[in-house]
Amino acid sequence: MIQAAFDYDNADRIIGFKLTGHADSAPYGSDIVCSAVSALSISTVNGLSTVASIEPVVVSKPDEGGFLSVRMPPVDDYIQDRISQALLQSFQNGLLDVEKQYSEYLRIN
Repeated sequence: MIQAAFDYDNADRIIGFKLTGHADSAPYGSDIVCSAVSALSISTVNGLSTVASIEPVVVSKPDEGGFLSVRMPPVDDYIQDRISQALLQSFQNGLLDVEKQYSEYLRIN
């Protein structure tokens, strides 16, 4: 099962997330839950970099049971902050949609 957790600051802004585990909903290469979570997380990190011009701290350990940690650096620019929050909230919403249909393979804490 993939476990997802989000971290927030005191203003309820998402400041990071962590994904651990594997979905194991199908054989390697056919696992649509893993594919969905991977596509959502990679596009979010890429969007933070290319759209919001923010370089989050990313730690990935795919060989250790599936692990991705993303931490946001401090953002002082209002526009960058709004864009980054929109991307992170969209990522969270996408995961919630996947969890609704595949709750036995993805849990958001």
